Amino acid sequence: MTARTAIVTGAARGIGAATARRLAADGHAVAVLDLLEDQAQATAEAIASEGGRALAVGVDVADEAAAAAAVDRVAAELGAPAILVNNAGILRDNLLFKMSAQDWDAVLGVHLRGAFLMSRAVQSHMVEARWGRIVNLSSTSALGNRGQANYAAAKAGMQGLTKTLAFELGKFGVTANAVAPGFIETEMTRATAERIGVSFEDFLAGAAAETPVGRVGQPEDIAAAVAFFCSEEAGFVSGQVLYVAGGPKA
Repeated sequence: MTARTAIVTGAARGIGAATARRLAADGHAVAVLDLLEDQAQATAEAIASEGGRALAVGVDVADEAAAAAAVDRVAAELGAPAILVNNAGILRDNLLFKMSAQDWDAVLGVHLRGAFLMSRAVQSHMVEARWGRIVNLSSTSALGNRGQANYAAAKAGMQGLTKTLAFELGKFGVTANAVAPGFIETEMTRATAERIGVSFEDFLAGAAAETPVGRVGQPEDIAAAVAFFCSEEAGFVSGQVLYVAGGPKA
């Protein structure tokens, strides 16, 4: 595989950290972007300890100027980015009648606005190189989920953005695909369990019981799917949404 420069947003922990480490293991230099730069640094150091190249960058991906500046820094210090994984995300769950406009805006801002700004910032590098891979993190919640009007809308929007990027950038050798995880064991799902007053062990057991393969997902499961979309071999795969959920989702 040709070594390239990859950017992974929200890469301080969970799916983002696992994806950054997987892409580094595949030989890429990885920019670890996160709002929490100190935690991003921990991921970058883990990559370096495993023999890879990594750069930690603190950035609010929903901030237009900050997103552009982060991409410029990556290009200057690691090389022109050829891979972008838009993973950054937050939760502000609530039922519709309890959900504030601020919680709606925050979730749409990080997930959807952030993916738009980062994709727009990297596309010139990819177009110039006539090669690029953009992978957006969607979710099974894109199909609708109680208490997640904001998150579901954002994740459904990620799928529409993905398909549009595939149309617009394909002629330049750039593919765009989405991975839609099901239940993944992360700090985010742990926080959800705490919010609803359920022990994390019971939360995991309940999710596993509803999953055809009989277990919950791990961040590495998602990282493997992302890595495929980022590969040389996936050059004829674009505009697709892959549900990685331990069973069929329709």
